[in-house]
Amino acid sequence: MKTRVIQDDPVPSRHKMPDRASAQMQRAMNIAGRMGNWSARHWKTAVFGWLACVIVFFAFGNLVVGFKQIDINDAGVGQSHKADQILKKAFPERAPQTEYVLVQSTSRTAGDPAFRSTVDDVIDSVKSSPAIKKLDSPYGTKGESLISDDRHAAMVQWEMRGDADQAQKKIDALSAATDNVGKRHPAFFVGHAGVSSDKGLDKMFGDQLKLAGERSIPITIGVLLLVLGTLVAVGIPILLALSGVLGTIGLVAVTSHLVPADQNVNAVILLIGLAVGVDYSLFYIKRWREERAAGREPSAALAAAAATSGRSVLISGFTVLTAMAGLFFAGDKTYLSFGVATMIVVGVAMLGSLTVLPALLSKIGPRVDKGRIPFVHRFRNDAGGSRLWKAILKPTLAHPVAAAALAGGLLIVLALPALHLHTSQSGLEALPKSAPTVDTIQRIQGAFSNGNVAPAIVAIEANTDSTATKQAIAALKRQALASGQARKPIDVEVNASHDVARVTIPLVGNGVNDKSNEALKTLRDDILPATVGRVPDATFAVTGNTAQSVDQNSLLKSKAPIVFGFVLIFAFGLLLVSFRSIVIALKAIVLNLLSVAAAYGVLIAIFQYGWGENVFDFTSNGGIAYWLPIFLFVILFGLSMDYHVFILTRVREAYDRGLSTGEAVEEGISATAGVVTSAALVMVGVFAVFALMPILDMKEMGIGLAAAVLIDATIIRAVLVPASMKLLGDWNWYLPRWLEWLPRLEPPTEAAERPERVEAPPALGPTG
Repeated sequence: MKTRVIQDDPVPSRHKMPDRASAQMQRAMNIAGRMGNWSARHWKTAVFGWLACVIVFFAFGNLVVGFKQIDINDAGVGQSHKADQILKKAFPERAPQTEYVLVQSTSRTAGDPAFRSTVDDVIDSVKSSPAIKKLDSPYGTKGESLISDDRHAAMVQWEMRGDADQAQKKIDALSAATDNVGKRHPAFFVGHAGVSSDKGLDKMFGDQLKLAGERSIPITIGVLLLVLGTLVAVGIPILLALSGVLGTIGLVAVTSHLVPADQNVNAVILLIGLAVGVDYSLFYIKRWREERAAGREPSAALAAAAATSGRSVLISGFTVLTAMAGLFFAGDKTYLSFGVATMIVVGVAMLGSLTVLPALLSKIGPRVDKGRIPFVHRFRNDAGGSRLWKAILKPTLAHPVAAAALAGGLLIVLALPALHLHTSQSGLEALPKSAPTVDTIQRIQGAFSNGNVAPAIVAIEANTDSTATKQAIAALKRQALASGQARKPIDVEVNASHDVARVTIPLVGNGVNDKSNEALKTLRDDILPATVGRVPDATFAVTGNTAQSVDQNSLLKSKAPIVFGFVLIFAFGLLLVSFRSIVIALKAIVLNLLSVAAAYGVLIAIFQYGWGENVFDFTSNGGIAYWLPIFLFVILFGLSMDYHVFILTRVREAYDRGLSTGEAVEEGISATAGVVTSAALVMVGVFAVFALMPILDMKEMGIGLAAAVLIDATIIRAVLVPASMKLLGDWNWYLPRWLEWLPRLEPPTEAAERPERVEAPPALGPTG
């Protein structure tokens, strides 16, 4: 049975006939090769056109159009979004923007004159501000609810005028005033929380992401210096990646007027753009160096790199774009903005690698090796595969069954904790005590534990003047308190049109734990239907921090199968067309799922089980951030396909030259393992920066990404891929007859005509 087309010389050598190979490369130039060839011949147009576009996009997007963020008052989903929309029409500020000032003493009680004097000083320092309304004193009508049971703590509270943005702009002056009260009364703790907490924590989060981005650049430069060995070679991928990031930031500013962007999207652009841009450039430069070391002239080496590594960049880029597009199906505005931004930055990085990079290499030529780093360049091996990886591959290919069993078993063990995955909204335990106002919030919860910091907000759309509505709201208050899951004070506000009521109900718990979630469920499912639900034509919905957390978590769980299915199906289709092998496509999906599952397992063991608390300095909240599983899956699946496509393209290239499958696997993986490991080190370094951040969610993301890339580049690519390919032999290239209609992405490359199709081999087993 015919299985392949083999030439007379089964292993043609580039060393023997570089000119003939170069001529064949030009005749067989694929789309990536043609892009590289054009850029090399028009290097000025490619390079200066790129720079001009980056400058124009960045300036136009940031200086002319401006950046539009997601409205923080309109970011909810599900029932909380419905409530927000009702309140949005009825109240200018949509939700109460409440600020609390806590006065606390370990020795004095609220009845002590010095205690009362401190509280009065707080009130006097803020009451004249036009930015506040509804100022409540613990010695006023709400005294019962604003003084703790042990009477050692009391709160002054007020609402800020306007919406959340307006409130945060005006809160600093009031916070400064209350801080001065604390200085005047050193015997008492005086701290603020609420609107000031939102502003302070948002700023801390943004600053930490910015710091992570800044740290990632020197880490990337350090790794590239070790890998490439010269300053010029390092400068090319860094400058190309950073210019792509700047251009993307400008483009995302434009798209943000169609799809509002999350406030942290620029940090995500920097991290993903830097990782992907450097990876693509690294693949390209290493192949160009290899072809030069094999005896080709710089121009011929560039043509070979363009048609081979360029093709890998093209395929992997589209695979990553497909994976990122899965974020569109999550139904969340933040995910949507991240999806748009990451797709743009990956597309820009891919375009730059296929055009600007070959243009620069054609102009610089051998001068790319100038600025050698002492000693480091001596360890480069451009002419052939890595000796280290050849040594590692030798036992793997000699004993593929044992290697596959050991590697697969290890990944399954790592993945076992994923069976117990539990997601949760990170509460105060996820924040360091040094974070803004966290100490005050914890003191309030310790002294009151009544949900004031994160109350449920009920939006009721009905005729508020009707007797039925008034009775229903009164019954709502009675039943909520009688349930034991709500606390006083329950506030009721009616809008000017008397068609919407806003009822603020403090729930038990800390706002994100099981106690709060159960109280919300009781309110939504039992109390509201039994009271307001019986008013004819009345509409109601519940929002607030707890409600938004529950709704978002529920939405992401329901959307996860859709996101996963979309990514898997389209990635399978793209790989099937790219390699014309159903086995390669299926195996890639399985191996990537195994890699992601192992990363989930590591993440759960460290954070959900709390095994890494002492190492990474955090306190476990018994779960993983609710947004992380989908985000990690999409990012990891996309990035891991980079390596898979790069390796398999090289293996297929060797196979098409006439090598047996075993020989092709050994040559392809030994030639790529070094650069894949280097690219992985760049990503691990970039992502590991997040592990140093004090925010628990960011620690989880950084360690999850770093662990997954490390697992993928070592156990998967260096052991399971070669072992499974050796075991499958020519089955690797099997394409059923009923799939012969699939299009070819490019004509044959380099030294052999590609077989029309590969029949199923007569027996399954190792070859070569």
